[in-house]
Amino acid sequence: MFGSGLIGLREGLETGIVVMILVAFLVKADRRDALRWVWFGVGAAVAMVAVVFFVIHYGTSTVTGLTAEIIAGLASLVAVGIVTAMVLWMRTAAKDIAGELRTGMERALTVGPIAVLTLSFFAVGREGIETALLMVGYAENANGSLWPLLGLLLGIVVAAILTVFLYFGAIRINFAVFFKYTGIFLIVVAAGILAYGIRALQIGGVIPGGSSVAFDITAHFDASSWYGTVLAGIFNFRPEPTALQVIGWVVYLVVVLYLFLRPVRVREPALTS
Repeated sequence: MFGSGLIGLREGLETGIVVMILVAFLVKADRRDALRWVWFGVGAAVAMVAVVFFVIHYGTSTVTGLTAEIIAGLASLVAVGIVTAMVLWMRTAAKDIAGELRTGMERALTVGPIAVLTLSFFAVGREGIETALLMVGYAENANGSLWPLLGLLLGIVVAAILTVFLYFGAIRINFAVFFKYTGIFLIVVAAGILAYGIRALQIGGVIPGGSSVAFDITAHFDASSWYGTVLAGIFNFRPEPTALQVIGWVVYLVVVLYLFLRPVRVREPALTS
């Protein structure tokens, strides 16, 4: 619940900031008449994300045996790929998002209501699809538990409340620090999802190495304890990982954390004669 709640908080705040920028631009431009089309677009995007999540989740929960393992493994790898791309993209693109959204909204207003609706739909839907895919991969090993979904919804509710407070200036958040540390958390979570996906594909016979165990601490690790629940629930940790799982986890974590934490180069303006 804690892990998925933090995911919901981060992704919800990203989405809330996008909506806040669009709404603030329309209010400042004295185009409140277009606000309803923004909300229609937001509502359509939320509905689409919910459908995508439940279709994928239902599809993976209705199959059994090796087919279920293969589907779960592939879904996990897709989730890791999308989340990694979005986290690294946000690292450099965050400072330009506001300007791009304002420019896009200005153009959409000249085209008409459908353009405004479409802009808000894709702006929110992009973040939502990332969240849906991440949660499918994150919750695959929850054995049907509702805690991941409950945590996600709680995180989104908190994000919505914070967004309203931010809009009216009631609170201030250092977004650079917030997105840096939640980004690190998402990378660690994605590493666990990657390890889970590798194991699922090994069980399904898609990739080899399923019998090559890196270490086994089951005799000293109580999976039903509080620490076992936390490690398994948040980081997909298992006490008997295969060698390929450990290698994939370490390599992913080292490479992606390096790419994420390295300094962002500031482009210098071109000199004109």
